[in-house]
Amino acid sequence: MDSERGLINSVETTAANVHDLTPASDLLHGEETLVFADAGYQGIEKRDEMKGRGIGFRVAMRPAKRRVLPDTPEARLDDLVETAKAHIRDKGEHPFRVIKQQFGFQKTRLWGMLKNRCKVNVLAALSNLLMARRRLLCNT
Repeated sequence: MDSERGLINSVETTAANVHDLTPASDLLHGEETLVFADAGYQGIEKRDEMKGRGIGFRVAMRPAKRRVLPDTPEARLDDLVETAKAHIRDKGEHPFRVIKQQFGFQKTRLWGMLKNRCKVNVLAALSNLLMARRRLLCNT
């Protein structure tokens, strides 16, 4: 997702048994300097395909680890940092809320990967059009 415009840059669909980290390098277009991700992407900076790309990763702390932070100034600072990361990631979730709520796409059906991939790509494009409609209408 693009942080400036709020639009989806790329979509990758995989089977349910594929970990989120596996297609992560395919989602990046190469011009990123900073990537915010949820706790499912722990260890992304250690992967071979991510080394040497000059990207700063801000990955969320696992919820169980965050819950047991002690009541110290350092832990409160860590909690504030995690809250800031969550607010930034929240902006990236908005297009997916549009896909789920406006277009009613809650879960995939057992149609096959190709049909599901096509549907997700079309929904991402429609979400981008819906998100950019004001900008598109002002330029005409």
